Amino acid sequence: MRLFKTALLASALALTAGTLLPASAATPPQMLVVAQNIDDIVAIDPAQAYEFSSGELVTNVYDRLVQYDAEDPTVLADGIAESWETDADAKTVTFTLRDDAVFHSGNPVRAEDVVFSFERVIKLNLTPAFILAQLGWTPENVLENVTADGNTVTIHYAGDYSPAFVLNVLASRPASIVDKETVMANEVDGDMGNAWLNENSAGSGPYSIVSYRPAELIRLKANSDYFKGAPGTQSLIIKHVAEAATQQLLLESGDVDMAKNLTPDQIESLDREALKVDVFPQAAVHFLSFNQKTESLTPPAVWEAARYLVDYEGMTNSIIKGQMEVHQAFWPKGFPGSYDETPFTYDLEKAKSILSEAGIETPITVTLDVINAAPFTDMAQSIQASFAEAGINFEILPGTGSQVITKYRERSHQAMLLYWGPDFMDPHSNAKAFAYNSDNSDENYAATTTWRNAWAVPDDMNQMTNDALTEADPDKRLGMYVELQKRVQENSPIVIMFQAAYQVAMGKNVNGYVNGATSDFVYYRLVSKD
Repeated sequence: MRLFKTALLASALALTAGTLLPASAATPPQMLVVAQNIDDIVAIDPAQAYEFSSGELVTNVYDRLVQYDAEDPTVLADGIAESWETDADAKTVTFTLRDDAVFHSGNPVRAEDVVFSFERVIKLNLTPAFILAQLGWTPENVLENVTADGNTVTIHYAGDYSPAFVLNVLASRPASIVDKETVMANEVDGDMGNAWLNENSAGSGPYSIVSYRPAELIRLKANSDYFKGAPGTQSLIIKHVAEAATQQLLLESGDVDMAKNLTPDQIESLDREALKVDVFPQAAVHFLSFNQKTESLTPPAVWEAARYLVDYEGMTNSIIKGQMEVHQAFWPKGFPGSYDETPFTYDLEKAKSILSEAGIETPITVTLDVINAAPFTDMAQSIQASFAEAGINFEILPGTGSQVITKYRERSHQAMLLYWGPDFMDPHSNAKAFAYNSDNSDENYAATTTWRNAWAVPDDMNQMTNDALTEADPDKRLGMYVELQKRVQENSPIVIMFQAAYQVAMGKNVNGYVNGATSDFVYYRLVSKD
């Protein structure tokens, strides 16, 4: 064991030596170095970025008209806009821009940049574009609905939405404001700068990208002219370290300041005299889902039995202790409209009875895709073991985060172990993902877990999702979302199991790190090192 640990440490330090810092040396006082698994990143252009790690990056590099920020991630505050006025009858919001916001290029942030940023998202029509398209915007009408006049931007939207819903949409990731002049100077073949922005940045946020090497390294430089004040450290390096054991060794040796993917056992073993652990409740829900293109997974009895084959308590008391809690509905606990009942427990005999009474022939053998990192592989092994007892045999297929997510988006998996976080802090965000799919055709790509699992949601559930979105009475609206959660919980090919809690280990000299409920609410701006 000692020889293995020594070899592992030597390997970890060798990784660091070529790309970060001299081996076995404390990190510089004005540099924050983070060890994190970031191989889920597919894109970093805010018009395309749709992964957890890319969400963190976009938030720290770009601003939005209105945004949740580091001082209090639960409050919607001013961003590029210093004030705004809403007119629900006219379905407009008019924003007045601040005059002290400057892009990293030195260009001032103008109303024209806001218009261009929204136009760009809609016309590129990449994965997160649907968030802004909810407002009724299309490539043909977006410039009619988003207009500039001096230092004001007027947003017009279609649909009977409350202004609060609209503001939350405009605080989402694809609503990030990019520097039009810089982006279009790097346009290639009409891509509106997409290829360039997937390697560089053109924002006004607290950091700018110095270099980005996929599944290897992100190096950021502090924006000393940021309108909310310069960040507490001059540079930020996020090093891709997939192995939790390596992250721990780098943290304990002082080669990184923060480790973000340690297992519960590793957290427990840390020397609390030298290190500390902060815990952050998260909005992400973790689920097991069955692709309805796989015939053996289409009977509702298989879905029902599956809910009694997950060892919820066993996992939360061991492999995911401190990282997740049992939660079985699609909207996370702690947010208005959540449904917190957990009616399902591990019950092998009940699951067998359900399968038998429905005439399901076992064994059933299917593949289970999972991200090849802790705790996902451990969770997959637990599920594999408990389901096998009822004759459902999973063949685990581990892959990088980007490989697994890409496969999911292609609907080419059979079963999937994954997680989902809201795109913006309104229950409709998750309701649309888990309770809506009005067109299940392969041609109608939708960034929802229903479509990705090829589940044709019943028409009345689709209608309820639409009705809840436009319901004017706040209490009645939240009640409708509770009812939707009950229905998905009772009868769908998506088995929601847990809600995440995030444990981040760091040096005791690190202060000010803020990790809100979603990856879009991760902030490094206030971090300092004593």
